[in-house]
Amino acid sequence: MKDIINTYVIKTIKRIFRQLGLLLKWLVFAILAGIVIGLVATFFSYCIQQATSLRAEHGWIVFLLPLGGLFIVFSYKLLKDERDKGTNLVLSAIQTQESIPLKMAPLIFVSTVVTHLFGGSSGREGAALQLGGSIGHFLGKLFRFDEKDKNIMVMCGMSAAFSALFGTPLAAAVFSMEVVSVGIMYYAALVPCAVSALTAHSLANLFGIHGESYTILSIPAFSPENAVKIGLLAVFCAGISIVFCIYLHQSEAVYQKLFPNQYLRILVGGGILILLTVLVGSQDYNGSGMEVIERAIHGETLPFAFLLKMIFTAVTLGAGYKGGEIVPTFFIGGTFGCLFGSIAGLSPSLCAAVGMGAVFCGVTNSPITSILICFELFGTGALPYYLIAIAISYMLSGYFGLYHSQKIIYSKYKTEYINRKTN
Repeated sequence: MKDIINTYVIKTIKRIFRQLGLLLKWLVFAILAGIVIGLVATFFSYCIQQATSLRAEHGWIVFLLPLGGLFIVFSYKLLKDERDKGTNLVLSAIQTQESIPLKMAPLIFVSTVVTHLFGGSSGREGAALQLGGSIGHFLGKLFRFDEKDKNIMVMCGMSAAFSALFGTPLAAAVFSMEVVSVGIMYYAALVPCAVSALTAHSLANLFGIHGESYTILSIPAFSPENAVKIGLLAVFCAGISIVFCIYLHQSEAVYQKLFPNQYLRILVGGGILILLTVLVGSQDYNGSGMEVIERAIHGETLPFAFLLKMIFTAVTLGAGYKGGEIVPTFFIGGTFGCLFGSIAGLSPSLCAAVGMGAVFCGVTNSPITSILICFELFGTGALPYYLIAIAISYMLSGYFGLYHSQKIIYSKYKTEYINRKTN
């Protein structure tokens, strides 16, 4: 009996030391990834800010958008990446051990800055996922990790870049684990993703790149009436997220069918965007539109702002310009929520915040990340409203999503394994 106890104690001690060794390993590599990717993402954020400021000061730059598009296509052809899969490649690499080329990082970096400089409608966080994923994969190869650990490094890199750019380390740490396979969380990456996200966020703050934060002007008391109104808002947001996903995917397909030549495709897209900008009479829908989001949180929006942003973004990304879909999603959700609040007699500021979280959840199928983003952007004061809206939007948005490579592992409606890709 004594020998059995001694053997058990020895095995337990060995197991503890193995786990401590594993913890030390991921602490070291997560901090390293956070530093490397945090520096790249911080510089990327600075470049995006400068490009946006330059366009704001010289509005005529938008007329050069087609030339910027030609440069983007030429760059991808030059580095032999004409069939760029973008964020879909990063997600599929985690699922299938597909390789992510390092050249994705400089390509998405430069092309996204060019898109923002000349007035394409896109975000930056989608580019961050590609930046972080490609650099994370490279670091995994550099340190000779096996395929499973490389996948963790990819998620680690995604979290670091997202956190540095958007300033939401909690949401960034969870998003890369949640977005790949809906219904399954890759908890093995929890420590690396959390540490890399916090490291990159601290580094970005050190260089003066601070995340977004907003104050909801009025949060009414939680009541059955207000809960019903927020639930109705969530239903609309789920519908909007479905329409936005379909519109993005179909615009790309239509472009490719009508204009097989990539140079012609992006020239036509640039021309359409210039025409739309002139017709609208402002550049509110070019670039990321962070100023419009801020106005929506303050209760100010135009009735059709969310529709115009959907059109501008689909025209931009479908034509081949680069960037992300996440900030446009916030724009759409924020402006629609503000409009809904004004009509329904509920705080437009609150509805804008709730709309941002609900539409983001609908297009990414990531409810936990959506709640954390609301916490980090708006605080916890409107928690019951976030929870209702995000839960309903997640359910009613069905199996649509921004990323074709995202998999729905478990049904949204039953405790059932389905393992299918998003529409």
